[in-house]
Amino acid sequence: MSSELLQLAGVNKRFGAQVVLNDVNFAVVPGEIVGLVGPNGSGKTTTINVISGLLQADDGTVDFLGHKINRLPMYKRVHLGINRTFQVPKVFRDMTVRENVEVAARSVRLDPREIEPILEDIGLASVASRVAGSLTVNQQKLLDLGRALATRPKLLLVDEIGAGLNPAELHVIAELLQRLSARGIAMIVVEHLLDFLNRITERVIVLGAGRMLFEGPLASASRDPEVIAAFIGAA
Repeated sequence: MSSELLQLAGVNKRFGAQVVLNDVNFAVVPGEIVGLVGPNGSGKTTTINVISGLLQADDGTVDFLGHKINRLPMYKRVHLGINRTFQVPKVFRDMTVRENVEVAARSVRLDPREIEPILEDIGLASVASRVAGSLTVNQQKLLDLGRALATRPKLLLVDEIGAGLNPAELHVIAELLQRLSARGIAMIVVEHLLDFLNRITERVIVLGAGRMLFEGPLASASRDPEVIAAFIGAA
């Protein structure tokens, strides 16, 4: 039996005549954090949209736990163990922090006793009774992550969680992602902040115009001629 949790093989995605993903192939194993980087418009968010089920691939396969999930709707992928965060958190602004997590927990029948440890994990236990709309951007991002955790994910898709945060906030989130990884939760982290990625992973995938340009250590990516050309061309 394969040890791979997720595998993309020959994945293509088009919007009309525009090819946004072109023959994307990679795998992720349990507990691994993989960075997904590239210039704006390179296909990073489209990749996680295809994995989460927000979009469907036009060609190729998306396998999870050894099963092809190409046609599964998003909610069924959540029940299998795939969930995501968003660059702009999509919290229920008029509900409390705890209620936000409870909504996600009920969708998978999570034991209510497991909600408090999640609030502690994300550092929001002390503000659990506050409405989500009153939180800072950083706290809303943590709440977005907490709701995903309440569905007991095996794979988390994290979309630019570091955007707009200060160094202290980034440090807290980096430590949290590393703790989750140590528990066996795999992650694909879309990020522009390379120093942040360097703290949490050794493997990155670089996309350019929807095509995989590089897969390997971040330090090596910065010396790859094709990667350098993609970033300079996007400047």
